[in-house]
Amino acid sequence: MVYVVDDDPGIRDGIGDLLDSLGIASRQFESCERFLAEWHDEGASCLVLDVRLPGMTGVELQEQLAAAGIPIPIIFMTAYADVPMVRKVLKAGAVEFLIKPFEDEELLKAVKEAFARDGAQRRAENLVNSIQARAETLSERERQVMELVTAGLTNKEIAEKLFLSVVTIKLYRGQVMRKMEAESLADLVRMYEKISPPNNSKSSTV
Repeated sequence: MVYVVDDDPGIRDGIGDLLDSLGIASRQFESCERFLAEWHDEGASCLVLDVRLPGMTGVELQEQLAAAGIPIPIIFMTAYADVPMVRKVLKAGAVEFLIKPFEDEELLKAVKEAFARDGAQRRAENLVNSIQARAETLSERERQVMELVTAGLTNKEIAEKLFLSVVTIKLYRGQVMRKMEAESLADLVRMYEKISPPNNSKSSTV
């Protein structure tokens, strides 16, 4: 789905017709406010957004979507660009900045890249959700062992820290590897990094 936001009905219809001719679904909105009121996640998508709009501007919409944690790829378009604005929106993650009038091929290339970004983002989110679901099957003790194993402690060090025997730690470690479906220690470390909060102090095991 390609969402098109522009106050010019000619631009909206033109882009909609182009996408429709290629079998790409689209929805058109005349304002950012209307888009926010009606948008809902419909799978792989991107946003073709005019910079200068009555009411909320395209740049303000980009900021609001980012603040809400909605990582929809954005393709900006405008007839009145300036370098600081271009730098700002691209630095904030915009896929492309098109100057009106632009060629159909320019837009389609940008849409293709936007869909690729959206797909990669969704795959990454699905991976994290899958790892998190596996981690939630761990007991409190298994999670403690996982935290300490991924921190680089040896079985002996973990045993001393948790006041358990080395044999017991080995059993817990094996259960963690099995439940997390980790093929190696490096695999487990990568999984834990994806679901652990930034600057994790591992307070539950200290």
